[in-house]
Amino acid sequence: MPHSHPDSLPQNTRAIMTFLRAHAPFSRMEDDHLAYFAEHASLKFFADNDVVLSPQDGPITRFHVVKQGRVRGERDNKTTGETQHTFEISVGECFPLAALVGERPTRTVHRAVGDTFCLILKHEVFSRLFAESATFRDFCLRGVSSLLDQVNQRIQSKAQQSIGSDNSLDMPLGRYALRNPIVCAPEVPIREAVALMHQNSVGSVVITDTRHHPLGIFTLRDLRTIVADEAFSLDAPIRQAMTPDPVCLPEQADAFDAALLMAEHHFAHICVTDDAHKLIGVVSERDLFSLQRVDLVHLARAIGTASNVRTLVNIRTDVAQLVDIMLAHGADSGQVVKIITTLNDVTVRRVLELNKKDQDPGIDFTWLTFGSEARQEQTLLTDQDNGILFKVPAGLTAEQVRRRLLPFAEKVNQELAECGFTLCKGNIMAGNPKLCLSMQEWDDWFLRFIDAATPQNLIYSSIFLDMRAVYGPKAPLTQLLTRVLNRIQNNPLFQKMLASNALERRPPLTLFRGFRYAPDGEKNTIDLKRQGLAPFVEAIRVLALASGIRTANTLERINLLVDKGVFEPKDANAWKESYSLIQAIRMRAHQEQTALGLPLCNFIDPNDLNPLDQRILRESFRQAQRLQQKLELTYQL
Repeated sequence: MPHSHPDSLPQNTRAIMTFLRAHAPFSRMEDDHLAYFAEHASLKFFADNDVVLSPQDGPITRFHVVKQGRVRGERDNKTTGETQHTFEISVGECFPLAALVGERPTRTVHRAVGDTFCLILKHEVFSRLFAESATFRDFCLRGVSSLLDQVNQRIQSKAQQSIGSDNSLDMPLGRYALRNPIVCAPEVPIREAVALMHQNSVGSVVITDTRHHPLGIFTLRDLRTIVADEAFSLDAPIRQAMTPDPVCLPEQADAFDAALLMAEHHFAHICVTDDAHKLIGVVSERDLFSLQRVDLVHLARAIGTASNVRTLVNIRTDVAQLVDIMLAHGADSGQVVKIITTLNDVTVRRVLELNKKDQDPGIDFTWLTFGSEARQEQTLLTDQDNGILFKVPAGLTAEQVRRRLLPFAEKVNQELAECGFTLCKGNIMAGNPKLCLSMQEWDDWFLRFIDAATPQNLIYSSIFLDMRAVYGPKAPLTQLLTRVLNRIQNNPLFQKMLASNALERRPPLTLFRGFRYAPDGEKNTIDLKRQGLAPFVEAIRVLALASGIRTANTLERINLLVDKGVFEPKDANAWKESYSLIQAIRMRAHQEQTALGLPLCNFIDPNDLNPLDQRILRESFRQAQRLQQKLELTYQL
């Protein structure tokens, strides 16, 4: 493809190139490829309501880019017979990629909305560009996901400017594992196992059976405990002192999985196994993080062992910096929010432990978390949504137990606020008597909640139907959720009301694909959480609960809905990518606010975004609209 100097090109060609450069993926294409596109593009006019493409046209032979106006997708609803609007394509966007690449007819009628002009390429021109431009080919094959990569790369690059990194948390765990790890049989004396560790300069030995399956692990930390407590003779068999059932991950798992496990549970070694669960290696926190200079495990351990709340407050200031480091190491938005939630969980547990040590209420309880923390989707901007589930001991009433627990819970709420978890304005906190309940009281509350779907209860649904146990026994919550899910599955009226309530959160797009601004923010701003993420979260929640899915995480719910046949895989991927994109832009906004010393908020002015971010933000909101259309069809709303 010969290169032409821009000044030597006809004025019309240069004008088309200028237009294309303002839109992805053309903004990243090389000049000679862009010039070839512009030289061979024809401009065609479509009047309002004209059909641009139709399934009856046969296999697609033209590539279109909207230069002015809009194009709307239409399909007939087989159930109702009505025409359904499935998408809208605005200026700078191209179509129909899947049909053109697959050399098949489009499945959707494409209709002009208003006076519309499209740049059109013939198939042979498209094919040559597809073959010679890697940027163009990547976009045609992967669509919005390739744009999402660009956003993630920009966020990662910005974080790398301050710390630098060539390693990725997405690398397979097998890359970090120590191969041929030191092993021994369960009957080997502790003394001999320690000698093995010393001779090989390692910090652990894995105890295996005759088939090389891991039975336990023994580390230098275990040795220090034995020496300090004189718990065992060094001549005792290692099986008595080992930590049984060591945590194992397959070698295909990535470093991020290991990082989260180490951070959450405060251990420093993970066994790596093959498909037959045979030991093939061991990865330590030193192996995993010394190359990357990532302090996730160290930070989690510092939080988990803090001696007082003041120390916790000081340590928590490092979390924002850790987020930058994780982004630089390749963690995507879904991974980062899980990292933040993991550290938040560790903080909550430590505050509870310190308070129990200081003033134990003498009652077993489960500390519950609701909303975004329960979904493991928290960012640096977070408040408290928590409660308590307790078992009533013999000889006491629920009210007597509550009187013991409430002063404890109120103190925990206040200390969490000191650690940066702001007090909930709606008092959705464990120190509220209405949220410190016995198993029977919680069960009765949910029974009334589901049977009497009042407007207030439907508002509560966005909080209380996402629940997770952070501290204490998990079995009571599992039992409670089992009953709650069964009731919801057997109550189609409640599901329909949930769906109707979920549709109140409309994506911020106007009829003409502009941004609809938030009514309660600064001028010309949108709320990325309530207007952007909430439509996905709430629609997915309804469908997940109706399908009996227990997990609360939105992306995991989408995957399970695919497994159950509720979602088509292509639709699910589009929704996951779009949700992740909004979350990524939200986190980048928080990074910029932190760097400027501004208070964190979820409002952004979309006019401050570059054209690529504006386009894919609109595409993401459009995908939210498609998801809501599915909800409407499912429940005939």
